[in-house]
Amino acid sequence: MYRYWLKVLALNVAVGTASGLILEYQFGLNWSRLSTQAGDILGPLMFYEVLAAFFLEAGFLGIMLFGLKKVGPRIHFFATCAVALGSLISAFWILSANSWMHTPAGYSIATDGRFIADDWWAIIFNPSFPYRLVHMTLAALLGSGTLVAGISAWQLLRAPENPRARLTYSMALWAIVVLIPVQILAGDLHGEHSFKVQPQKVAAIEGSWTPPAEGAGEPLRLFAIPDMTARRNHWEVAIPRIASLYLRHDLSGTIAALDEFPPEDIPPVPAVFFAFRVMVGLGLLMLGQGLTGLVLRRRQRLYAARWMLRGCVLMTPAGFVAMLSGWVVTEVGRQPFTVYGLLRTTDGLSSVSRQQVIKSTWFILSFYLLIFGVGLWVLLRILREPPHEDEAGPQPTLADETGDS
Repeated sequence: MYRYWLKVLALNVAVGTASGLILEYQFGLNWSRLSTQAGDILGPLMFYEVLAAFFLEAGFLGIMLFGLKKVGPRIHFFATCAVALGSLISAFWILSANSWMHTPAGYSIATDGRFIADDWWAIIFNPSFPYRLVHMTLAALLGSGTLVAGISAWQLLRAPENPRARLTYSMALWAIVVLIPVQILAGDLHGEHSFKVQPQKVAAIEGSWTPPAEGAGEPLRLFAIPDMTARRNHWEVAIPRIASLYLRHDLSGTIAALDEFPPEDIPPVPAVFFAFRVMVGLGLLMLGQGLTGLVLRRRQRLYAARWMLRGCVLMTPAGFVAMLSGWVVTEVGRQPFTVYGLLRTTDGLSSVSRQQVIKSTWFILSFYLLIFGVGLWVLLRILREPPHEDEAGPQPTLADETGDS
C-alpha cells in the first residue's frame, strides 16, 4: 500500500513543483509594486519556505522514492516522516506570509511607503496565522481523506474482496470522521476572528446589506442572489436568527452590514457568498460521510453497502473543492486590499498595460491547464488498477538497479 500511494505522492510533488514555479514569476509579472512595498517582509518568509521545500522535502523525497533497498526500513521511515514534516513547515511559512497580508503586525512604514520589519515574532505569528494554519492543515488532510476514500471505494466496486483497497477505505473514513468535527470547531473559531478583523468579509459571506431590526438577530440566508448595483439580495431564502447563533453565539446578536462600510471597501459579494456555501455544504456532506461510515462499521456492512461506496466515489473531489472554495472566500473576501487596510490591490499592480496583463494571465492559465491536465491523466492511469500484493514503486527499474537484489 505504501508503494502504491507513493506513486501518487511523487506525481503530486511533480505537479506542485511545476505549478509553484510559475507563481514566483507572477510577483514580478503582475505584482511588482506589491513586491517593492512589502518585499522586506514577504521575501524572507517565502525564502524560508523555499528552504523547507527544496532542502528538506526534496532531499528526503529521493530516499522515499528510491532508497528503500539501500538504507533499510528505519532510515526510510525517518525519511518519510521528514518529508511530511517538511510539507508542514512549508505550509507554516506560506500561511504566515499570507496571514500577514490579512492581519499585518510587527511592521513600520518607511517614508517611501515600504513596509519595514520591526518585530519578526509579531510578523510570523500575526493574529490570524494560528487559525489559518490549523484550518488549512485540516483541510489538506480531509481533502486527502475524501480522495483516498473515493478511489478505494471505486476499486472495491470492481474488486470487493481486495484487502488493500479495504484497508485504505477504512483508514480514510476513520480520518474523515475524526477530523471533520475538529475542522468545524476550527472553522467556527476562524470565523469569530474574521468577524473581529475583517467585518466586511463576514458581511459579504452572510449577504447582509442592511442591519436587522433591533433584537431580530441575523438570519441564515440559505440562498440569495446578491446584487452589487442595487445593494440588495434577490430570491432570498433565509431562516431567522440562525446566523446570529453561529456568528455571535446569541440568537439576537448582530453583525456590521455592508451598507455600513464605504462602497469602495466592499469585496465582490456574489463570489464570497456562494463560495462560502459551497465550502460549508461540502463540509456537512463530509460529516455525513464519516458518520454513515461509523454506522455501517458498527453493523459490519462497511464494505457490503454498495450505495455507500458509490457515494464515496461521488465525494472524491469534495475535500479539494471545499478547500478551493475556502481560498476564494479568503482571498476575494479581503478585497480591495492586498495588505488589508494598508495597501489596495490596485496599488500593488505592476506598471504594465491591460493587454500585457491579459496576455500573461492567459499564459499562466494555459500553463496550469496543461500541467494539471497531464497530472490528472497520469493520476487516473495510476488509480485505475487496485493495489496488488507485489506492488512496484514509482521507479521499480531504477530501484532494482541501485538497491540490493
